This record gives sequence, structure tokens and C-alpha cells, in this order.
Amino acid sequence: MGAGCAFLGQVVLARQFDPATFGVFAAALGTVMLVTPLASFGIGAFWLKVYGEEGWQAERWLAPSLRLVLITTSSTFALIIIWAFVGPHDEAFTHVLLLLSIIVFGQVSLELASAKFQLEERYGELAIWQFTPHLLRLGAVLAIVYLIDELTTLTVVSISYAIIALGIVLVGGLSIWRMSNGQLKLRGYGLKSSYYNSGLAVAEVTKHSWPFGLSGVLYLIYFQSDILILKYMDGNEAAGIYNAAFLIMSAVYLLPAVLYQKFLLPKIHRWASHDRVRFRNVYRQGNLVMFALGCMSMICIWILAPVGLPLLFNESYSGALTPLIILAAAAPVRFMATSVGSVLVTKDNMKRKVQLMGFTALVNILMNIALIPVFGVVGAAVSTVVTEVLLLLLYTRSVKRNVFIEEKFI
Repeated sequence: MGAGCAFLGQVVLARQFDPATFGVFAAALGTVMLVTPLASFGIGAFWLKVYGEEGWQAERWLAPSLRLVLITTSSTFALIIIWAFVGPHDEAFTHVLLLLSIIVFGQVSLELASAKFQLEERYGELAIWQFTPHLLRLGAVLAIVYLIDELTTLTVVSISYAIIALGIVLVGGLSIWRMSNGQLKLRGYGLKSSYYNSGLAVAEVTKHSWPFGLSGVLYLIYFQSDILILKYMDGNEAAGIYNAAFLIMSAVYLLPAVLYQKFLLPKIHRWASHDRVRFRNVYRQGNLVMFALGCMSMICIWILAPVGLPLLFNESYSGALTPLIILAAAAPVRFMATSVGSVLVTKDNMKRKVQLMGFTALVNILMNIALIPVFGVVGAAVSTVVTEVLLLLLYTRSVKRNVFIEEKFI
């Protein structure tokens, strides 16, 4: 439902604005989302790992990790502001980027509070928490477009996104404050018997959490940087057209992301340390199920896209059909890579995963630089598919060598 709201909100904006104007908004939002993992520095994912391995003793990591988030979030926000003024932007992009920069604080609060819900296995509350921002943004977009149409500008839309982000900061901050004051109901480890505080420094947290923060950036580079590169190399209109196809694929990819990152990830960390049989079985079955679902998604997009795309977007976005058909070919690969890559976040494998993601992100950027000037949005789509295939092959090789060394698996 959250993905549906996010998708519908973007569709309404795409229909309201021409591709060039929509491209400005998409590129500005993409810029903010690209650096958000640096702000949170992967602390949410780091919490899932250390609590999964140490149980209640992981409480010793909590205070220094929150201090680290404060530093990284402030620094990232400052970088966005600087880039808005010094980058090769027109006035419209600068203005929108400055307004959307507030989203950084909202996304960090969203991620940390989500990690708390995951540790407590409160998936109902987690679902509501993840869903609410998308619902609010959709409501704001619908109100702006259909109730106060004369005020429908990128500025008004950006202000509404910023206000919603501030609301997320307030609510999420309260949840994080409660966690920092001992109000955590950790599942799977019984009742807490004592307070754990070893006086760890921020530097120690940084040493262990940086792979999680960097992995988020690298993921967005090989999945979403196409929009930014298109903007700077082929113009706002190309970015807007490609973003229409990107929105559809983002909605499709929500299924494996939610299943693994929100539901299974805390359990995977626990099973990797305490139940290897279940850990191996979930990996094996997950690969098969994800591949099958990915193939189904690919076929559905190929069948429905020629009819559905014109219904969702106006005729000015007709150029999105070809890149969408190409991007759909990566669905089985992405679904399976989510399953394979999930075991590379356990134990000491995260640094290996980041290295693989860094290599594929570099390949993606180089291919975009080479293909976009010649093929435009089609070149961006092709570079994404090639990157997805490369990453799956590297993940599979690494899992065989480092995770299931002596165990049989598929």
C-alpha cells in the first residue's frame, strides 16, 4: 500500500507537469535520497546485526551510535545545501533541492524507528510507520493538484514534502528517545537482566557501521543514479521520461525489499549465529521463490506495459515504454539478488558485500557515461540491467566462498 501511494503520487505529478519539469523534481528528490544513507550511516541495519548477534548486550552500542547519527546527518544536510548552490544547476533545481533537503532528517528518523520496530518484531506498527509518510505525501499531492490547482507548482509540492518530513522527525524522534531510555522490547532473547554500557566511543561504532551506510549509497548509485546522470548529460526531459519507467520498477521491487529488509533481516542475523540449519534452508528456498516471482513480474510488465503506461501517464511520456521493457528484464535478477545478498550482511561478510557493490556501482556509472550520450534513456536502462546481472554473479560467487563454505545449497 505504501508503494502504491508513492507510485500514485508520482503519477499524479507526472501528469500535472511536463517531462522537463517533472525531471527537475525527480532529480532533486533523487539527489536527496542518494545521500540519505550517508546521513543514517547504516545505523539501523547495524542495530539489527549487533542485536541479532549479542542480544541485550548490544545495548552498549546504542548511545555512541546515536551520537554518530547526529554528526553524519548534520554533515550530510550541509553537503546538500552546498551542492545546491555550487552545482551546475538552474534556479528552479536549486530552489527545489533546498526545500527537499529537509527530507534527510525525516528519512533518518524513519529508518531508526523502523529498526526499533523490527527488533521488537512489531510488524503491524512497522507497516503503519512505513506506510504513513507515503500516504501523507499522496494526500498532499492530491490536495494541491485537485483542490488548489492554481497553486500547483514545484515549490508548493516541495514545501509539502518538507513539512511531512518534519512530522516524521517528531514522531520518529520520540520512538528513538524511548529506545535510548531503555524502552526496547527485544524479541528472541528473553527479559533483560541488567543494563549494558561499556563506554564505547563513536569511532568504534563508525568502524563497524560504515559498510552498512556505504552499501545504501552504492545501491542507490547503481539503481537510481541514472536519473541524475540523464539530467546532467541529456537534460531534464530525459530524466523525467526515464523516471516514469523507474517508478514502475520501484513499485515492483518493493516485494523482495520488504520481505528481506523489513521482515526477515533481524531473523537472518539471529539464525546465522544460532541456527545454521534454518539459515541455510531459508536461503535455499528464498532463492527459488524470488526467482519465480521475478519471472512473473517481468512477464506481467511486458504484457501490461504497452496498455498501462499510456493510461498512467500522458502522451508526452510515451518514450518511457522502451526503457521500461528493458528494465523489466532485470526483475528476476533483482529478486534473486535480494535473496542471495541477504546472507552477505551477516557475520563479517558485510565488507565483502560493499566491495562488490562498489565495483558494480563504478561499472554502472562508466556505462551510463558511455551509453547515455549515444542512446539516451535506452542506454541508461541497458546499463542498469547489465549492472544487476553482474551484481548477482558476484554475490553468488562470494556466498559460495565465504558464507556456505562446507554446506550444500542452491
